[in-house]
Amino acid sequence: MILELAYWKVVLSNPDFAYWKAAFSSLAKSRILIIPYVPERRQPPARMLPVDSSWKGIESVLGDLIGRFHIRTNCCLEFGVDTGYSTVVLSSFFSSVVGVDTFTGDKHSRKHESIYRDTVKRLSPFENVRLVQSDYREWIKHDKNSYDLIHVDIVHTYADTYACGLWSALHSQCAIFHDTESFPSVKRAVMEISRQTGKSFYNFKESYGLGILV
Repeated sequence: MILELAYWKVVLSNPDFAYWKAAFSSLAKSRILIIPYVPERRQPPARMLPVDSSWKGIESVLGDLIGRFHIRTNCCLEFGVDTGYSTVVLSSFFSSVVGVDTFTGDKHSRKHESIYRDTVKRLSPFENVRLVQSDYREWIKHDKNSYDLIHVDIVHTYADTYACGLWSALHSQCAIFHDTESFPSVKRAVMEISRQTGKSFYNFKESYGLGILV
């Protein structure tokens, strides 16, 4: 009885049942190696927005990441723009950045009113950025393009991260995922995408975690 109560306490602490299904099914599969990502250098990008963001800190290692993995810097796609902090950082390194977001928040955010117009206005000085108000599910139905890098920072459920992330890993040279340390469902999804695609999984533990599939 005590063990059973302890089990349900753990499960209910993360009620993402798709996560638990994936976790239990992985017990019969080969272990996924998670390689710690330790940057060799840190340097702020040319562009940054003066807004609060849980992405802060990642901007200083993005140049190191691009250089280490020889990522091309022509086109970047971002799922999950929010106020645009990461979008502007990415625009410092890539010739063009497309940011896709509903701009109405999700169940893991405290904002649910539309911030689309405010974000478009805030990012208007950056000519190589294009914002699209869309759900990721609608976007991936029609986009047949390949990208140099795709950033995934959407609702932090296993099913959504896996669906968006698998498409992203298959349509990019490198896919990065925010919140691998703060949301176990995100890390588990990245592990399974690594298994499915054969891409290596690097993990940067700072700034709530950044998973890197390359």
